[in-house]
Amino acid sequence: MTTKARDYKLTTVKRLHTLSGNQCSAPDCDRKLLARDDETMVSKICHIEAASKNGPRWNPTMNDDQRRHFDNLILLCDECHNIIDNIENEKKYPVDLLKNWKKEHESTVTYSYLNERPALLNIVINAISKIELDAEEDLSFQNVEAFEIESKINHNDIKRNKALLEEYKVFYMKINSLYQTLEEEGSFKKENLLRNIRATYLRIKGKYIENSSDPMQIIRNNADNIIEDVQDELITMAEQNTNDNKEDIAFGVTIIMVDAFMRCKILEEPVIS
Repeated sequence: MTTKARDYKLTTVKRLHTLSGNQCSAPDCDRKLLARDDETMVSKICHIEAASKNGPRWNPTMNDDQRRHFDNLILLCDECHNIIDNIENEKKYPVDLLKNWKKEHESTVTYSYLNERPALLNIVINAISKIELDAEEDLSFQNVEAFEIESKINHNDIKRNKALLEEYKVFYMKINSLYQTLEEEGSFKKENLLRNIRATYLRIKGKYIENSSDPMQIIRNNADNIIEDVQDELITMAEQNTNDNKEDIAFGVTIIMVDAFMRCKILEEPVIS
């Protein structure tokens, strides 16, 4: 029977495969994760900190949502997976080492991927911006430099997705350059995109807070779930409006979503005194 710790979200699986670059994440391994038919995946999703109590690198303080989260998963070939999950090798392959493998591999793939597919972010912007959603408030475009991203992470008590936000914030300038080009062309795609992201967030937030007397506390308690719900909906929107590869779209949406978080379209803005 599948435990929740192994019940991966589809968006998580897509992101893992996209950022694998079709190669095992172990730095001394050059095995491809796609079989010779170029269709069959031969990769293994490995938990950095174990999915179950008797597994390697078990962390009793984690819950199953944290265990199945993207940050706790690394994509490996079958051989490397068996090696690091051999309980006798636990000290040889500690948590910090595997996290470093993951970070280094995915960072390298991310930059090369965007260089190889420079149009990807434009595809996502086009797909989401052309949807007509009802915004529940007038959108003003705040200055991203009005606060430190760390302040917003702390203000909303983000935990699982903290590493994602901190890593992908570096793409702000790239996104901003795309937005500037659109504005110079007289396009309203930026406004439509951010309005749709904001409307999606407000609707999802409403499901959590309902008639709560302390909505901010509810948001803090559910910040990571809210981020992931928004991400799932944005990916669905984008996939429905483009024929592009779904794993590519999921990757592009994640970058756009982090940028929208920085622009205060997702979650709540810290109070600046």
